[in-house]
Amino acid sequence: MNSTTGFRARIALMAAHCAGMIDIVALPVWVGTLIARFGFDPQQAGALATLFLAGAVTASVGLAPRFNRLRGRHWIVPAGYAISAAAFLACMRTSQFETLAVLHLAAGFATGVGLSITHGTVALTNNPHRLFGFMQVAVGVLGIAYMAAAPQIIAQVGGAGLFAIFGAIMIAASVITALAFPKVHPAQAEAAAHDVRPARLPKAAWCAMAGISLMNVTQAMVFSFMERMGADRGFTPPDLHVVLIAVGIVNLVPGAVAAFLQHRLDARNVVLAGATAQAILAVVLVSSTAFPAYAASGAFFVSAVIFTHIFTFGALAKLDPSGRAVSATPAMLMIGSAIGPVLGGTLVKFFGYEAIGWAAVAIDAVAFCFYLQLRNHTAPPDAPVIKIHPQT
Repeated sequence: MNSTTGFRARIALMAAHCAGMIDIVALPVWVGTLIARFGFDPQQAGALATLFLAGAVTASVGLAPRFNRLRGRHWIVPAGYAISAAAFLACMRTSQFETLAVLHLAAGFATGVGLSITHGTVALTNNPHRLFGFMQVAVGVLGIAYMAAAPQIIAQVGGAGLFAIFGAIMIAASVITALAFPKVHPAQAEAAAHDVRPARLPKAAWCAMAGISLMNVTQAMVFSFMERMGADRGFTPPDLHVVLIAVGIVNLVPGAVAAFLQHRLDARNVVLAGATAQAILAVVLVSSTAFPAYAASGAFFVSAVIFTHIFTFGALAKLDPSGRAVSATPAMLMIGSAIGPVLGGTLVKFFGYEAIGWAAVAIDAVAFCFYLQLRNHTAPPDAPVIKIHPQT
């Protein structure tokens, strides 16, 4: 029986997190491939990515309130990723928008099931902030591999290669979690469901959820079109490939730094700085016609939301020790990410790339206001927490 303190269990949690967060590293190549290889316009390409993310949101919203009452979580996670793999592999056999839309929605729902349970399980560990930080480092490693390999594979085999890669990632997550995902003793699950009645979520928790959701609207809206933006401005494919790899390398840093600085920085200040930094990077990225400015802002753009997300995750774990709030992490992230691609595609289609930069400023300003609410709330230091231990 696995405990969350065990190496195998942590590897399983990291694998599940990486597969579930594939959008954070894949969106530029994903949307770019749908446009360049399938002939969809920016609005259609953004809509397909949005459908995947909308499916994940739907699953997370349904599961999060029931997280403590779910039995057999250690089997639900691998099953979810297996279904997601099947949906992505089916995408290889069609280029019809309607069929791809249904398959994207199904893949997103199944992925959201696995990711929601994964994040809820992380909340029950001894140090959710630190573990989540290192899970984000794992996403950075995946990002480097993906950005290095995906464009080459797609260039050789065509658009179907994109879905083959997604399918392979989901299969790997399904196998690893089937072998090592941690599980709760039935008696502990019963206690979590009945003996400990979590209080209603405080206002600050809802505000933190809204803040990170809005930051993910900006992240998905801008990042989805980063590759197309550069191509339309005349930057060469090798240059763009270097930028995408740089994104993956830079994304290794925020998780480790956030884990190290957990007790050195006040999360309430970090989230405010994160929203501000994201808005600035977005404006620089969309307005840059010179490659150095485009490359620098693009390389660091995703890291702003990753770093902020880790501190938001840690704050939510303290505000709600039951695990419900962080179990809703896929919903709070992907509801923003789901809106972003189609919103960005619509703005680009009618107003050009500069429009998504100014939209980012407006959205991050609202996120900043939500995050301000955290400054008036401190999590209770001795709130009850249900931990996962080995079954005896």
